[in-house]
Amino acid sequence: MIIDVRAGKEGDLPALLEIYNHHIRTGYATFDEVEVSLDDRRAWWATYAPVGSHRLIVAAEDGRVVGYATSSPYRAHPAFQRTVETSVYLAPDAMGQGIGGRLYDMLLAELGDTEAHHVVAAVALPNDASVALHLSRQFTVVGTFTGYAIKRGRRISSTWFERPVRM
Repeated sequence: MIIDVRAGKEGDLPALLEIYNHHIRTGYATFDEVEVSLDDRRAWWATYAPVGSHRLIVAAEDGRVVGYATSSPYRAHPAFQRTVETSVYLAPDAMGQGIGGRLYDMLLAELGDTEAHHVVAAVALPNDASVALHLSRQFTVVGTFTGYAIKRGRRISSTWFERPVRM
């Protein structure tokens, strides 16, 4: 298995859409409940760039996109301009292979060359693999919101993590 970890390209959008919609349909990694369209993803795509603090990194196996990581604005307030929120999503057959870690490593390395100074991430529970991923990348636990979201009639808790960009 040869995994290429690289900046996302617009041509990756159909695969990114399928990965995200899979998580909408089957899990709690996203709190979206309705699948998104390709037009929705095009608007989302436009928020990322190959430079700066808002990045989109993909992992491809033999040319097939199997996962991605993003760094997005945390909040709209000017005080948070240098704080980013990260997300990692994998295709179901790509889980448990270390791909999420490779995505995170590249994303965090690239953020080191930007004005970003702080990274935050939320993990909907239970998700032992994602918790382990964040801890292995030197994130610290900030705290847990208990039952604060409802998706498909189920109350969901999330643990929040943080770390400085440069360690």
